[in-house]
Amino acid sequence: MNAFRLILLTGSIALAGCGTTPSSIVDHPTSTRPQAQTAQGPTNGAIYQNASYRPLFEDRRARQVGDILTIVINERTQAGKAASSSGSKTGAVDSSIGTVAGLPLKTLQGVGVTADSSAEYADKSALDSSNTFSGTITVTVVEVLPNGNLVVSGEKQVALDKGVEYVRLSGVVQPDSIQAGNSVSSTKVADARIEYRTSAKLDSAEVMGWLARFFLSFAPL
Repeated sequence: MNAFRLILLTGSIALAGCGTTPSSIVDHPTSTRPQAQTAQGPTNGAIYQNASYRPLFEDRRARQVGDILTIVINERTQAGKAASSSGSKTGAVDSSIGTVAGLPLKTLQGVGVTADSSAEYADKSALDSSNTFSGTITVTVVEVLPNGNLVVSGEKQVALDKGVEYVRLSGVVQPDSIQAGNSVSSTKVADARIEYRTSAKLDSAEVMGWLARFFLSFAPL
């Protein structure tokens, strides 16, 4: 009976691990509610309504906490690095004992000693990295800074067959960079934190298990 409980507990822990939300680099909350509007006074005209007044030529760009805008993700990074070094060192020693009158141990006269040494070192390394991330995500204004810039954050979840895909983004947007349709390019988002994670087993398969890390700490490869 105890063995059955142990197996059941182990299975529950395994299932809970499969549904764990992956960690995030986004610090801000991914959504926020609009701030409560102050009570407006009574209407003061037949046409002009103080409570619902909006300038005639004002657009609908995001500018307040709770407003939404679309971030067009178009990230492309490429980096390369190459380095090489080499060195060599050689040495030689040649000595002999000549014939000297009156020198004891006559058998050592004429003996020569020769030694050669050589060492070479060469090292080469190359690194090439390229990443492309494209898509769209709609975010919410979570804070309006004193200078008018907008702190935005958002999350998109897409449930597939065996896991959930998470797309998260946070950063600071300048109102002047907002284009028609309330869209902003991700290249114009300051302090941008963009990530794509999944709760499937693909991510966990790429991470070394704790038991393997424990043994490698004593006997590294």
